[in-house]
Amino acid sequence: MSELRFRSVMEASSRKAVKVEQPKKRVDQYYGEKVFNRQKMFQYLPRPTYEALVEAIDNKKPISREVADSVAEGMKRWAIENGTTHYTHWFQPMTGGTAEKHDTFIEHDGKGGVIEKFTGKLLAQQEPDASSFPSGGIRNTFEARGYSAWDISSPAFIVGNTLCIPTIFISYTGESLDYKTPFLKALNAIDKAATKVAKYFDPKVKHVISYLGWEQEYFLVDEALYDARPDIALTGRTLMGHESAKNQQLEDHYFGSIPSRVEAFMLDLEIEAHKLGIPVKTRHNEVAPNQFELAPIYEEANLANDHNLLIMSVMNEVARRHNFRVLFHEKPFAGINGSGKHNNWSLGTDTGRQLFSPGSTPMENLEFIVFLSNVMMAVHKHNALLKASIMSATNSHRLGANEAPPAIISMFLGTGVSGLLDSIEKNDYESMSMQGKEGMKLGVNQIPEIMLDNTDRNRTSPFAFTGNRFEYRAVGSSANCASALIALNSAVAYELDDFAERVDRRIAAGESKERALFAEARENISKARPVHFDGNGYGDEWLVEAKKRGLDTEASAPLMFDAYLSDSSVNMFEKMGILSKKELIARNEVKWEMYTKKVQIESRVLGDLAINHVIPAAINYERVLLDNLYKINRLFDSEKAKEIGNADLNTVENISRHVNEVKKLVAEMIDNRRNANALEVQRDKAIAYHDRVAPLMEKIRYHIDHLELMVDNEIWPLPKYRELLFIR
Repeated sequence: MSELRFRSVMEASSRKAVKVEQPKKRVDQYYGEKVFNRQKMFQYLPRPTYEALVEAIDNKKPISREVADSVAEGMKRWAIENGTTHYTHWFQPMTGGTAEKHDTFIEHDGKGGVIEKFTGKLLAQQEPDASSFPSGGIRNTFEARGYSAWDISSPAFIVGNTLCIPTIFISYTGESLDYKTPFLKALNAIDKAATKVAKYFDPKVKHVISYLGWEQEYFLVDEALYDARPDIALTGRTLMGHESAKNQQLEDHYFGSIPSRVEAFMLDLEIEAHKLGIPVKTRHNEVAPNQFELAPIYEEANLANDHNLLIMSVMNEVARRHNFRVLFHEKPFAGINGSGKHNNWSLGTDTGRQLFSPGSTPMENLEFIVFLSNVMMAVHKHNALLKASIMSATNSHRLGANEAPPAIISMFLGTGVSGLLDSIEKNDYESMSMQGKEGMKLGVNQIPEIMLDNTDRNRTSPFAFTGNRFEYRAVGSSANCASALIALNSAVAYELDDFAERVDRRIAAGESKERALFAEARENISKARPVHFDGNGYGDEWLVEAKKRGLDTEASAPLMFDAYLSDSSVNMFEKMGILSKKELIARNEVKWEMYTKKVQIESRVLGDLAINHVIPAAINYERVLLDNLYKINRLFDSEKAKEIGNADLNTVENISRHVNEVKKLVAEMIDNRRNANALEVQRDKAIAYHDRVAPLMEKIRYHIDHLELMVDNEIWPLPKYRELLFIR
């Protein structure tokens, strides 16, 4: 891109720079002002309605239509007072994003006019067109009916002039067509199973809550440059582009000073987030240039996931106010780090006990070991499913790229916990101790000393224990967190349910509760040992070792999705009441179809850019060089002309070679795409795109990136990495 064009683009980008003033009120004075939270419920609902709704939320009970009508009236009054004119059911279809259809509050008044009305029926249920969203064959065009239904556990909120009501989305025949429905079922399943196990230690426990703390990584790009790159605008990533001479090799961006334009965006975003009750707390520069991260305080998992989807939407809107575009793609730029969305997951009781934290009593520490061992078993038995749950066409570019966890699911536990588990497995009471800072004496022979924060951190592990929680590092930055957490919570619930049955049988046979719990935890630790790996996940030797251990090492995204339909997965999901086999089959159809369409779009965009942008620019530069060679030959004798023009001649030959290769590869890619499109089975089509289309895209990119280094910058038609990656 020429310097003149680049300067004009950047001037256009910064012309409307926004200065954001810090609110004069404290955060706690405007936090949640756009949310119908318990404070608003108490203010706008009759006392009996408020108490009935809170009871239903806290104890996961249904509410009556009378209560729903009363809630709807209070919610409408609050919303209208805050400038709302419309309402919508806000749901999470299998597109990976969110969806909404807006309606006004008006109804006929019977006198030729209208009144503002909102009933419990409208609050509780709507009818989106189920055939227009991915359904994997559950809904056809002539079977359009679907239902969205109010999720009372996630509070309504206001965006713009619209009241947004979080809902599930199901088909007319009852199958889930979204992420929230199975997610809520998985959360209920782990609540039930974990509560049963927690009661061995504290009979007062009524519920176990799954918590989530997500870390959202993202890139910012100047809007004008974004518009000048069709590949970024249409696919979210660069399909071509030679790396910048300077990128992240100096490691100077990570935790560095935040650029003033970016800081203004972040401040604006935080204000909007806090008004929506999203507790964003942390912001910083990430490793790659133009890459950043924000993270909130932990919340109950369902609410946290809703907040993550909402913040991604808000980020897009706020970014445009600051002449930026946000990139959530897992790998928008080749050669530098991509973006993940680490899911910090934990379990806690309604009595305040964190189940992945050692405690102050022997029984609390036995409880810690019990829950830890069951998570190990879940990850061991379902490591292929857990990998499938985070895989997508976009995340496949990031995993295993020596910047993110490999495409092998293992668990990092650290030296302290690893030593503890080794001692338990050996049942060597005398040597059972943890080295490090001073710990606590437990008073139970079978349970050694337990320590907190007695471990390093392992960035190469996809599922790492970090002191009182697990960090699921493999989740992609554009993903709906629910996909990973449905699989994780379901698998852990299944193991806890089975664990409780085994413990009860031991107790019924006369064994003490403590010994029964310890024995079964020890059995889990022994069986799950293959999934425990504290070493370097980036090393080639780990792939060999993982295969020996029997872990899933499949690297093809379409083949990874098969894990959802394995006998163990189907049995687990059905037994826990989360997804039926019919729903699993349908969801896999959607996964294969989405994979195909994303690669297909990228392929079409790349082909267009190659033929209509890159090759004409390369030929144009060839013409300039040939004209120069012609003039040299006219001005100088043959020997001198050869000496002077040799470099240009070599460049012309190289350009011609790369141009011809690009033409040939694009034609081959189009043929392979046509052949893949002719396949009727979605799985076969996705495999064909993975095996025969995607590799050609990388080959085409190779030649285009070399052309970028040869063609005159004044002629090259697209902004380069050096322009895209450094905010000015």
